[in-house]
Amino acid sequence: MGPEWATAPDGTRTRSAARVVVLDGAGRVLLVRGTDPTVPGEAWWFTVGGGRAPGEPAREAAARELLEETGLVVAPTDLIGPVWVRVADFPYLGERCRQHEEFFVHRLSGAAVLHRDGWTPLEVETITDVRWWDVGELSRTGDTVYPEDLARLVAGLPPVWSGPAQCID
Repeated sequence: MGPEWATAPDGTRTRSAARVVVLDGAGRVLLVRGTDPTVPGEAWWFTVGGGRAPGEPAREAAARELLEETGLVVAPTDLIGPVWVRVADFPYLGERCRQHEEFFVHRLSGAAVLHRDGWTPLEVETITDVRWWDVGELSRTGDTVYPEDLARLVAGLPPVWSGPAQCID
């Protein structure tokens, strides 16, 4: 786990994170598939993103994470949102974790060439796939996807965001 993780008095590892819902021109969403090396055989799909450095604004962290995990260069001001916020509690690497997340949206205007050049050693070890998901396909999958009900959330995004972030806990 990286230096952005703190430890709460109860031993829970905590951090703030910024996530990006990347949508292509067909409305497909880009997800990564992750695993926990301490739990063989378990995997899940999730949005691009990760931890914020101390003092780093969420929007800047989202743009940085998008670059590191996909190679897509986006100005922080070009991200939409935050559209959703949530607190996620989960086990990872044998630790109890709590992540405070803000979700932004990035709509691609053309084709995207993705690369993994910015992946950390932990990402190389734990991310097993990156792919585009049609919202209908996402709603029917038996795979674990985070945040839960992502297909409904993506389908409900308006063409132009004008509101405060919606809590999706």
